[in-house]
Amino acid sequence: MSSSQRPSATDPAVVHTILERTRQFGKAPLRRVLGWQVMRTVFRLGFAAATALLVGRLIMGAPVSISILATVPLFLALATAAGLMAERTQAQAETELAAWLRAQASEQLRDMPARTVQSLPVGGLIVSLQRHPDAIAALVIGQSAARSMMAVGPLIAAATIAIVSWQAALTVLALTPIMIIFFVLIGDTIRRRTETQEKAFSHLAGQFADRIRALPTIVANHAILDQEAKLRQRLEAYAHKTMGVLKVAFLNAGIIDFFASLSIAFLAVLLGLGHLKLAQIPGFSHFELWQSLFILMVAPEYFAPFRRFAEQYHIKAEGLAAAAALDRLLATQPPAPAALPNVDRILEILVLPAKGLVAISGPSGSGKSTLLRRLIGLEAAQPRITSPITSPITWVATDSFIPPGKLTDALAWGTGNPCPTRRAHVAKQLALLDDALLPGGLDALVDAGGANLSGGQRVRVAVARALLTDATVMADEPTAKLDSRSAALVRKALREAADKRLVVVATHDEELLQSADQRIDVATDVPLAVGVAI
Repeated sequence: MSSSQRPSATDPAVVHTILERTRQFGKAPLRRVLGWQVMRTVFRLGFAAATALLVGRLIMGAPVSISILATVPLFLALATAAGLMAERTQAQAETELAAWLRAQASEQLRDMPARTVQSLPVGGLIVSLQRHPDAIAALVIGQSAARSMMAVGPLIAAATIAIVSWQAALTVLALTPIMIIFFVLIGDTIRRRTETQEKAFSHLAGQFADRIRALPTIVANHAILDQEAKLRQRLEAYAHKTMGVLKVAFLNAGIIDFFASLSIAFLAVLLGLGHLKLAQIPGFSHFELWQSLFILMVAPEYFAPFRRFAEQYHIKAEGLAAAAALDRLLATQPPAPAALPNVDRILEILVLPAKGLVAISGPSGSGKSTLLRRLIGLEAAQPRITSPITSPITWVATDSFIPPGKLTDALAWGTGNPCPTRRAHVAKQLALLDDALLPGGLDALVDAGGANLSGGQRVRVAVARALLTDATVMADEPTAKLDSRSAALVRKALREAADKRLVVVATHDEELLQSADQRIDVATDVPLAVGVAI
């Protein structure tokens, strides 16, 4: 299929899994919003009718009853209250729906393989979790309510006008197809511009995330001004695309206003000719003044839903683009496993001891980390291969999870909450209590994900956590980011742990390799790799 034939990401014919699930979840809130909006329309029509009757009788000098005087402020108060409840219910529904969407997306991300999550673009992930749920919620609640009211509101208004003149009701109905034609013509332009805006925002978010990640390098190379200029250029491009969407949206609303004003003026002319006895037009002649005022005051309520829909028409395009982007992100497939025949052959024949230190060695890119990840199921192996490890495992690496809170909580996470004395012992064993860059000892504050920890500190926290369990330890380059003193402490801790359980490490550290009970060199043939057991 060529690019010109490929369906657009925001094409309504494209099935959006996220959008379908959100619409199912949002049915009940949407009904509540529609209920209040219908009530607001009915009360506004009642206010228009009562006001027309009151003003008409006052101008003509007819007596005005107390009930008519009381009806006008009553309907005004009811319409105001219903409008307030409609807006409040819509805002609450959209907020709850966006929060539910973020929770669903977060849960799906947690279920993804680690390698898949790592392969996701950081900028796209940030946009998807922060911006897209709000856009989808606005589509499912706000824009859907506006679309439904565009069907219901005009019919209620036309039926109200028909009480006085069915000919006038037919006149406003006859003008509807013109506005629908403009919706179709302008809607395609808004859709295409929204796609461009969404791409510009994703590029901006991705570039910003990349610059934050590379900030130390940028500062070291005195390139801040250059990168600032590039980000400013991206930001200006996004602002330009956003203004393009809003210009078309405002143009659409302006066209609706023009036709609404023209239609009301047309009705006023016909009614005026009838009052002045200049023309006898069926349905517009021989009216009392309040009846003509009734038609002219109710007519704007007929066009009001069209205007509200026109104002929110760009929300549909934004919501569809957001749903498509979120679907693509959450449907990301894990990267294809690297073609490493030696790794697969090692897995086929590997027999691991019940305890001891097993070291996986080899040059960079040979498959050390891949073998380690396939041993514990973090990365898929060939279907015929079964991992030789069946016992519980604890993972040690720079990407080990670090919860927010105090250091003592980070050490205890996932370990069965060992006693504080034991936590203090392992923390001291790995020099975490006297780390000048992590003051406070066990009460030192740790940010979510260990954002305030260095790579070496994260590894030492992960090693300490492993020592607090009896599980098999799987460590990926546990000494790579450590100074010589810290590396020696980690080597000693892993060696002592291996006397009581199985410890498997992937490493370049020659001292750690020399202390291993068994070495596996993934760069050599399988018989030699597995045959170097000591």
